[in-house]
Amino acid sequence: MEINPNSKQSTGVTTETNALGNVQRSGEYLRQVRLEKNIELDDVANEIKIPTKTLIALEQDDYASLPEATFIKGYYRIYAKYLNVDATEIIQRFDEVRKNDAELLPNHELNNSPIRIMGKLPGSNHDRNRKWLKRIGLIVVVIAILAALFSVVQNWTGKDGNIAETSVGANDVQVIAMDSDGAVSGDQLKLEFSRPTSINIIDSTGKVLATGRQSSTVNLSGETPFQIRLDDATAVTLSLNNEKISLSPYTVNGKAEFRLSR
Repeated sequence: MEINPNSKQSTGVTTETNALGNVQRSGEYLRQVRLEKNIELDDVANEIKIPTKTLIALEQDDYASLPEATFIKGYYRIYAKYLNVDATEIIQRFDEVRKNDAELLPNHELNNSPIRIMGKLPGSNHDRNRKWLKRIGLIVVVIAILAALFSVVQNWTGKDGNIAETSVGANDVQVIAMDSDGAVSGDQLKLEFSRPTSINIIDSTGKVLATGRQSSTVNLSGETPFQIRLDDATAVTLSLNNEKISLSPYTVNGKAEFRLSR
């Protein structure tokens, strides 16, 4: 026969009722009361809104399957109130058993607790804004570095181009020599330059009369029509058989490429 923890009757046993061997466990006692009242466990679960699985663990005093002690005490208090049992005595017995029960592992409450240790809370708006400002500043610095590198590379390649351009002599134009007897035949072309520029002139026979970069006056002789290309037409004054030729009708974006006949 089980002893009701609310009963003040003497058992006639000299051993203290608080001794661990004489203490009926809380869950075991609540199960006994429930059975005496012919109440089904599912009915209890529906009434007090505690899952049947949790109630079974409570009645079996299976604390390893339950969360930390605070929640277990809360469950016992609700369950005892439902059965009209003194919850204070139930919880006191639970504390005594829990303190001495070798089946409870030291880390049980933390491992099975529904409460989990959370990480750091998100920073304030001010902190988030500072992070974004740092990121934006870093991006600006990277862009500035890339722009500087690009500028250096451009300048370097530009200098190389100027060096290569300078290496070509101011009068580095290949002019085809006239006939060996010195006689002038065909039509006469005269080109005068205000600044160095590249030219390419071919006569009607396909003969290349001049090609390359030039800055001083060039006199040529050949058969018309002439195929003429001037990389900087504004720097050239052209005459055909002592008649000055306007280059503006043939100039596009500073360059002129045209056929010239008398």
